[in-house]
Amino acid sequence: MNIVTRRILGSTASTVDRAFVLALEMRDRKSRARADALSHDERIAILGSIEATYGAPELLSNRDAFFPPPPPVQPTERHVRALAELGSRGECVEHSWPSAFTPFDPRAGESYLAHVPNRTAHARIYGAGGGRPAVIVVHGYMGGQWGIEERAWPIRQMNRWGLDVAVFVLPFHGVRARVGGGAPPFPGGDPRRTNEGFRQIVADLRSLAGILRARGAPSVGMMGMSLGGYSTALMATFEPRLAFAVPLIPLASVADFARTQGRLGTGANADLQHAALERANAIVSPLARASLLPAERVLIVAAEDDRVTPLAHAERLAAHFGSPLLRVHGGHLVQTWRSTAFRAVRAMLQKNGVL
Repeated sequence: MNIVTRRILGSTASTVDRAFVLALEMRDRKSRARADALSHDERIAILGSIEATYGAPELLSNRDAFFPPPPPVQPTERHVRALAELGSRGECVEHSWPSAFTPFDPRAGESYLAHVPNRTAHARIYGAGGGRPAVIVVHGYMGGQWGIEERAWPIRQMNRWGLDVAVFVLPFHGVRARVGGGAPPFPGGDPRRTNEGFRQIVADLRSLAGILRARGAPSVGMMGMSLGGYSTALMATFEPRLAFAVPLIPLASVADFARTQGRLGTGANADLQHAALERANAIVSPLARASLLPAERVLIVAAEDDRVTPLAHAERLAAHFGSPLLRVHGGHLVQTWRSTAFRAVRAMLQKNGVL
């Protein structure tokens, strides 16, 4: 790709990303109006109260204190279709199971649990019935629809590499969405919802990893895009048994995203609110704990023209993990970088003996 073409595609990618962010702001205008009605002092007081609830030192030092390991699950299985490219054993099977999530803060939990579809976790597994390494892939915000995720991820390609692929649905997305539709309430303007949501994600992903191991997978790794990249990075700080972790165009800090979108006031007040929000969400931050994986088993991919989760997110995450950072051309939604990124992923998996 020559320089002129690259610049044109980069400009296009940035424009599409900015339009997407503007659309998100329009959908969130009610919750944003409520937040804007609060004074700086009121915001600091609320964030301080949330920090007091979720910020006890033992919750950060003991990995199982806030994220207790879930019990083994017996999922309900539904055959979706055969996968001809994998021969007689290849099939797509949908798994569902009761989420092991329980709210940490009962005051936030009542409204959280009111959304009944979200109490059931879902994943589709594309593979040959076990006995092969597996990868869990996690979508971004407003994703999770089966048809879209089958196109967003190179599932057939990864099957040919020798991987079984499990597509996981985030809380309040896809088949777990609220009745009546609308923007997913997680993550949202309330840091308590953010904390509880990632507590549920970790529980559900641990359950899914257990399902894959019970199917015979000798190893289980993770990849995630955007919000899924954040989830992947978070799991790398809790699950030493992960074979690898690949955050793609990841979100690294909710507070950084809020500041970029102009949601934290101005001047010195913005800096104070950013620091307070970081502390309020520290319990679920991938930047709050060290990765449990060797650096060579982590690959972080950043798109240089990304305007949703800009390059700084991936850079901050890579610096914290001490892991390789692959910079690619393209944006968050216009993903001209895909072939380059997944070639690098395959090379990393081969180097580490996963494939």
